Amino acid sequence: MTDPASPSPASDAVRIVRIGRPERRNAVNSETAERLYREFLAFDNDPTAKVAVLTGDESAFCAGADLTDLPRLRDSGPMGPTRMALSKPVIAAIDGWCVAGGVELAAWCDIRVAGTGAKFGCLERRWGVPLIDGGTIRLPRIVGLGRAMDLMLTGRGFDAEEAERIGFVSRLVPAGEALAAAVEMAEVIASSPWPAVVHDRLSAYESYGLSFEDALANEDRHGRAVIFDPGFADGVAQFQADQAKRRAAGDR
Repeated sequence: MTDPASPSPASDAVRIVRIGRPERRNAVNSETAERLYREFLAFDNDPTAKVAVLTGDESAFCAGADLTDLPRLRDSGPMGPTRMALSKPVIAAIDGWCVAGGVELAAWCDIRVAGTGAKFGCLERRWGVPLIDGGTIRLPRIVGLGRAMDLMLTGRGFDAEEAERIGFVSRLVPAGEALAAAVEMAEVIASSPWPAVVHDRLSAYESYGLSFEDALANEDRHGRAVIFDPGFADGVAQFQADQAKRRAAGDR
């Protein structure tokens, strides 16, 4: 879902996906979950799109599942896309409430950018609702097992500063500016030589569950795919030209 008030990406390489239920603090029902799944499927299949930004609005990123209209269980994840393994990066732009299934949606993203007024918490603990959108898997990998257990088992709320301190949020920006900052970051990623972005991202994810030796072998496989890509020589040539310009200007 698009919004004309959203920051406009500089190119079609960045896709903004809005949860789109501000009247319910962007809580996800079955209809919304289905739409999010289809929007991310379309993003992944679009050769012009490289990075997606998932967002709510300035009052809430996502308040989780709509308990008055629970999203149905689905193979792609009850919240929509949380069991999808995309081939491209997704950035969460978080302002306001990011709680319950909203935490799980944010954890599904590769990177999380938050405004200083954002509020977090696995609040579903209070109503006996389980984490079922990858939260019990992704949270420990992002913040560590001990911190994840604290957040999941107590269900306590925590603020944006703590979210950054424990590593759940990568960058903090002034309240209301998360979407603009996430779009800017997405543009930087999308403008990078693409094979290295894709393969480095996949190598990092695929290392989970592998022995160290197998992870190194897998990294080598991805690295070779980049090095032997026809565009790799162009990148090396550009690096050499940039170095020559710096030397000519007296920089080192």
